[in-house]
Amino acid sequence: MITSQLGVAIVAPAGYAPDPLAVERGIARLEAHGCRVHNYYDHQAIHQRFGGTDEARLAQLYAAADDPDVQIVMAVRGGYGLTRLLPHIDFGRLAASGKLFVGYSDITALQMGLMAKTGAPSYAGPFLANDFGAAEPVGFTLDDFWHCLAGPTHTIAETAVGNPCMGVSGTIWGGNLAILCSLIGTEWFPPIEGGPLDGGILFVEDIAEHPYRVERMLLQLLQAGVLERQKALVLGDFSGYKLGTMDNGYSFDAMVAYLRAALPVPVITGLSFGHIPRRVTIPFGASATLLSYPEGFRLTLSDYPTLRVRPAA
Repeated sequence: MITSQLGVAIVAPAGYAPDPLAVERGIARLEAHGCRVHNYYDHQAIHQRFGGTDEARLAQLYAAADDPDVQIVMAVRGGYGLTRLLPHIDFGRLAASGKLFVGYSDITALQMGLMAKTGAPSYAGPFLANDFGAAEPVGFTLDDFWHCLAGPTHTIAETAVGNPCMGVSGTIWGGNLAILCSLIGTEWFPPIEGGPLDGGILFVEDIAEHPYRVERMLLQLLQAGVLERQKALVLGDFSGYKLGTMDNGYSFDAMVAYLRAALPVPVITGLSFGHIPRRVTIPFGASATLLSYPEGFRLTLSDYPTLRVRPAA
């Protein structure tokens, strides 16, 4: 889709921005990129740890979806809060708007709900405050988002060692591992067998989760029948934890070695996605081809909604 000027709505469906100046910087950078920004987030209306009451945050989502001048709905940040909204979200209304919902971390719950209820794609991409509003934004993170958005394909090339040599294709999906596991058995986790994510490529990330907890959550996905229906499991960033004396050699690498022996799917490491400044954008629900080789791997993504600014006359 080509549009004369991108309309970007700002919402806070989960947490609030600790630094209101980051919101101002983010809006300014979007405007400098040529976007029209529609800000539905009110820092004065924050409630407890959330970007507003449950009702107010739901109203932000609907206002952004119903705004005819908006093409992208970008979350201020993640945190926690979307799980509380899931039973009340009209996912059909959001999907019918045709808007691209962008975010990661807690926003994984919204992306999974959209896929489960409507099959609508979304973008695992940057936040307004953390990324566009950072005091020193990472150019790669912002550029990768714009390149992905322009399409028609998007390639992620990573340098990594120790991965198996392989090539698979399937629908790419995933996000925050804790959020994914919290949705297992609910109506917001799409049925895997015969569903839109059957034979897919699952990517996961998390922050401050010890390797044994990461292993436990991945075993939960295995035991729930999810992993055996996937072509590959791609691990993003899992930083922020601290090993203790009781670990006795049980490191992240040791966990990965165990997973590679125990899981029925190839395990790929080295994806630049997660709670890190330098991060790729992944269109949730796109067609993906994953090629892994001794020096790294390449993800080629296609068949996802794109937006391009029409060149000036």
